[in-house]
Amino acid sequence: MDTNKNDNPGNGQGGHGATTIIVNTREKEVQGKEVTYDQIVALAFENPPTGENIEITIAYRDGPGQNKEGTLQPDGTVHIKKDMIFDVTATDKS
Repeated sequence: MDTNKNDNPGNGQGGHGATTIIVNTREKEVQGKEVTYDQIVALAFENPPTGENIEITIAYRDGPGQNKEGTLQPDGTVHIKKDMIFDVTATDKS
């Protein structure tokens, strides 16, 4: 039986158990010890906004020691811990 769940946007890297994080005030469970920018966007938006002028910003806080707070950049990853908070906003730069 194949238990590889890497297609699920909520799955992080590293093979650790599920961790509950908060994305736009909603609890989400992710696998692993870190998450990517794309995973957080997928958790925040059922249908992410698109377009050449759309900019998605991810701010986080209450993280572990190596990244307590900050902004997650496109193509970036961040270590997570239980109840870490992610605020995801989409803006139109036009």
